[in-house]
Amino acid sequence: MSRIAWFHCFSGIAGDMALGSLLDAGADEQVVRDHLGKLGVPGWELEVTRVQRAGVRATRANVIVAAAGHEHRRLGDINVIVRGAGLPEEVRERALAVFDRLATAEARLHGTTPDQVELHEVGSVDAIVDVVGVCSALYALGVERVYASAIAQGSGTTTGGSHGELPVPAPATMALLTGVPTYGIDLGLELTTPTGAAIVSTLAAGFGAMPALTTTAVGYGAGSRDLPRRPNVTQVVIGDATGDDTLGKGLAALLLEVNVDDATGEMLAHTISLLLDAGAHDAWVTPIVMKKGRPAHTVHVLCDPALAAKVADVLTRETGSLGVRGTRLERWPHARDEAVVDVDGQPIRVKLGAGRVKVEHDDAAAAAWALGLPLREVLSRAEEAGRALR
Repeated sequence: MSRIAWFHCFSGIAGDMALGSLLDAGADEQVVRDHLGKLGVPGWELEVTRVQRAGVRATRANVIVAAAGHEHRRLGDINVIVRGAGLPEEVRERALAVFDRLATAEARLHGTTPDQVELHEVGSVDAIVDVVGVCSALYALGVERVYASAIAQGSGTTTGGSHGELPVPAPATMALLTGVPTYGIDLGLELTTPTGAAIVSTLAAGFGAMPALTTTAVGYGAGSRDLPRRPNVTQVVIGDATGDDTLGKGLAALLLEVNVDDATGEMLAHTISLLLDAGAHDAWVTPIVMKKGRPAHTVHVLCDPALAAKVADVLTRETGSLGVRGTRLERWPHARDEAVVDVDGQPIRVKLGAGRVKVEHDDAAAAAWALGLPLREVLSRAEEAGRALR
């Protein structure tokens, strides 16, 4: 049975409101704090309190940042922080997808590339904590699919950012919510922030009324202000999907493919490595026969829809293909953790799933070379060490 989270954004959504709602719904706060502590970013503190917003009890997740924590970062800087934190794969990939979408939207606004754009408010410590915190809270709750209502927007202007006075909704917010149902409320303030917009537009598989589910928990995440006639909260409903579909609706994914008849095996292997580095879930090659009996290959890559443009760029650049075809799919990944085991002083990464330990081949090969041992022995010992962690 699939676990669902549905965000009701009737008063908008911000990163702290989304995190507060999930903590209020029962996400294990210590799990979230443990994940955030692995980021290795100093100068912040997460303050979790219970508050009232227009008579509604809610949880306020306030990230208090020292002056040094307001530095601006590029996408590459954030990717290094997140990838190096040793987070569970589901947490890491969701967080990276959110920041990639943020960078893509900002790049369009500033006329540059996602790798070069400097993230301002959303590149500071509090935004990093909010994004990774939300992904960790979803993981702690066992949420497999995310949905959301239409997104409420405020009005007027805001001067809180580094760009001076901006309209509400802010340009970055609207760029992130392209294709997402939204509506305005005449309140003269910002209800949905770029961080909140990035989280919900990246993670949500769909928008609209609450999907069919059996409710297990409800949470309310408080915004910083207490509005007089409107609870300034984001509501989240957690529940198990109902219906006849045994698997339930899976996570959205794209299968991108190209056919090539002029690439060597070394080129294809290099392309697969770059696709995985770009964030693809998986990449592989199959042999085919094209017209007139020409031997060729199809390069396949499975990725999150939020990374489609980035992955397709790698695919066309490295193969020389003049185009890419794609198919929308669903995937049902099983939960798994990552850890590092020691074999005679050599660190080896392992993935821990239900009844299985998968050893990182490159790490095992490097250890076998360093220790002068057969690869099969290193693999066996690493698997045994991984099982001892279960």
